Amino acid sequence: MDAPTLKRIGIRDVAEHAGVSIASVSNALNRPEQVSDRLLQRVRASVDTLGYAPMPAARQLRQGRSGLIGMTVINISNPFFGALIAGAEDAASEAGMRVLAANSDDDAAQERDHLGLFESVQVEGALVAPFSDTHTPVNRLRGRGIPVVLVDAMDDAGELTSASFDNVAGGRLAAEHLLATGRRRVLFLGARDELAQVRDRRLGARDALAAAGMDLPAERLPRTDPASGLEYGARLAAADPADRPDAIICSNDHLAMGLVRALLDGGVRVPEDIAVVGYDDTQLAAVAAVPLTSVRQPAAAMGRRAVELLLGRIRAPRAPRATVVFAPELTVRASTVG
Repeated sequence: MDAPTLKRIGIRDVAEHAGVSIASVSNALNRPEQVSDRLLQRVRASVDTLGYAPMPAARQLRQGRSGLIGMTVINISNPFFGALIAGAEDAASEAGMRVLAANSDDDAAQERDHLGLFESVQVEGALVAPFSDTHTPVNRLRGRGIPVVLVDAMDDAGELTSASFDNVAGGRLAAEHLLATGRRRVLFLGARDELAQVRDRRLGARDALAAAGMDLPAERLPRTDPASGLEYGARLAAADPADRPDAIICSNDHLAMGLVRALLDGGVRVPEDIAVVGYDDTQLAAVAAVPLTSVRQPAAAMGRRAVELLLGRIRAPRAPRATVVFAPELTVRASTVG
């Protein structure tokens, strides 16, 4: 037998139960200072009896507001982006707003679709952690009066407010640490160069090695998830030891943890044979099979700051753009020092 359909209690039901007009209920709920104590108590008693729950989103839309912030991230399976969203949600909640989070899943077309969705549901602002060149859909949002803040990326055109991370400095930190531990055959393992964050990490590492008279070969993978790390690590473990690097800088912790697992399974010692550095310093880095040295990105703090910047744009759309850049820190663990 089908489950009974539960009727949603509406404002009309409250009015009928209290024996007053719908307008009186609306005033009691939204402008209680304008009604008598007797009417207010009567309406509140009916609300409690019926279990009526106002719909703040609908009320905000009637007032020309949605109370929503749209947020699109590159890959929500990466713990970095989960922490980024959590920081944004905390700051938005404190401001009485909600975050509508969307995952582009390393897909430019999906990213554009999400930005179109934000436009259709009338978000009050959008946070974009871009996977690709998003200028066309972002400019369409801005043309509709929806402010946009970039997260984990800077605007090369100098038009958008952003909260980002100094990835060049982060890549340099990772390479300098490996040089200090005596590594001389360093490989960069990451995604395609169109992802600016990864490109900057590679360039920072390359500059540090070039200063020491060394090259930085790079392997570019279609995805940077644990499965990709496992696959590449298995191939590396099967290779001639003379052909292997003695250190690898991974573009994120997700990739690095899959890589380390495959190396260990293939009989390659970490860090004695190959040292591994991750990126993001997610919570999982400290509890990996070999605790992972990683460049720390303060994801939650970045998400929170991005919301603060966006709220500023919502209040003052003509204010000058702001650029906030977080500095890197290296957390050293067993994957590079044993």
